[in-house]
Amino acid sequence: MTETPSRATTGPRPRTAPRGDAHRERTWRGLSPLLRLLILTQLAFNIGFYAVLPFLAEHLGTAIGMAGWLVGLVLGLRTFSQQGLFVVGGALTDRYGVRPVVLAGCVLRIAGFAWLGYAQQAWAVVGAVLIIGFAAALFSPAVESEVARQAVLREESGGGSRTHVLALLTVAGQAGAFVGPFLGALLLSVDFRAVCLAGAGVFVLVLFGHLWLLPQHIPGRAVGRKAADRPAALLRNRHFLGLCCAYGAYLLAYNQLYLLLPEEVERAAGSQAALAWLFALSSLLVVTAQLPVTRWTARRLDLRRSMAAGMLLVAAGFAVVAVARPAAWTGTAGLLPAAGFVVLLTLGQMLVAPAARAWVPDFAEDGRLGLYTGAMSSVSGLIVLAGSAGAGWLLDTGLPPAAPWLVLAAIAVASIGLLPRGSGQGQRSRAPLIKRRS
Repeated sequence: MTETPSRATTGPRPRTAPRGDAHRERTWRGLSPLLRLLILTQLAFNIGFYAVLPFLAEHLGTAIGMAGWLVGLVLGLRTFSQQGLFVVGGALTDRYGVRPVVLAGCVLRIAGFAWLGYAQQAWAVVGAVLIIGFAAALFSPAVESEVARQAVLREESGGGSRTHVLALLTVAGQAGAFVGPFLGALLLSVDFRAVCLAGAGVFVLVLFGHLWLLPQHIPGRAVGRKAADRPAALLRNRHFLGLCCAYGAYLLAYNQLYLLLPEEVERAAGSQAALAWLFALSSLLVVTAQLPVTRWTARRLDLRRSMAAGMLLVAAGFAVVAVARPAAWTGTAGLLPAAGFVVLLTLGQMLVAPAARAWVPDFAEDGRLGLYTGAMSSVSGLIVLAGSAGAGWLLDTGLPPAAPWLVLAAIAVASIGLLPRGSGQGQRSRAPLIKRRS
């Protein structure tokens, strides 16, 4: 039987938006104070986090003298304690609300960064990074799920497409990821401890800001025991799991910025110095182009088509390097395919990330959006863990140099088939949202 397309598939048809900076300003001013606070929270979180993270591996290897495998283990544990436990943070948000979970995450992040600044032994470093990762597993699902919920309510009241709001969240995160390393680099001239304490200081400001500004009770948000009663239902929601797997394929592709891309840059240029410029290019593209791209796609593409188009762009990025790799160009010419990969991957990200976040509320049962938001990150994190190990294995097998790039291009294209064509819980979840607002 053919499924009738739902709003989860077709998406809303927003009104034609004004162009340029005037629209960007109007979009921001049109947000509720709560949405603006949460989006600025994302900016502050990433500034504090990326002031420390880029310099962690160097500090562990040189200042503390850890072996390479142990540095890799520490970094992997941080990722696992963050992405793997997002589902826990989401479930806690459904149970207790946004405010206590965000505040707890801030406290843990402050403690983790302070401890990391003074840690000199392996066990202390591991303890600190686990706390840092779990802190993000608390406040990130809380912020993302509430932004998504507020964006849906805003859309249903005629305030514009939800993808615009989720795009602003993406821009804020990328701006923080761009500014943070500069702050860390400035403080690294003192020492790594100063970097960690500065990162902790950012979260102290966030903590006190939220103690003052974040509402005790957000209107229309239902919390309680019922929200966490039936987590097994999530595993039976094949539409949602398809979205998670497709999003996981995107994240696997995105993580090749840290695995395949450095190897390619090293081969072409003889060092990884150009990586910083490529990362800056990616961040600047998102900050400057995300909102115009989202505005264009919201008028022409539904959520499924937006994600599909994004994955095709991602696949094209891998294909560019795969086609050029047999020529073994070096120098500036050798870096051009890598730059093409970064640009196409980033354009794909602009289509995929806001659409995926905007789609989750259509599958989540009422009162369980935090759980579903966290679950998408946890499931996709497991896919990245397994997929990255496979990509690393492909690099070591002696296959033609283009093979890893071709395989990942194929995965990106194949993931389009996982995108749901109908809704999961979309029509059930939307009605209570409207009712609670009345």
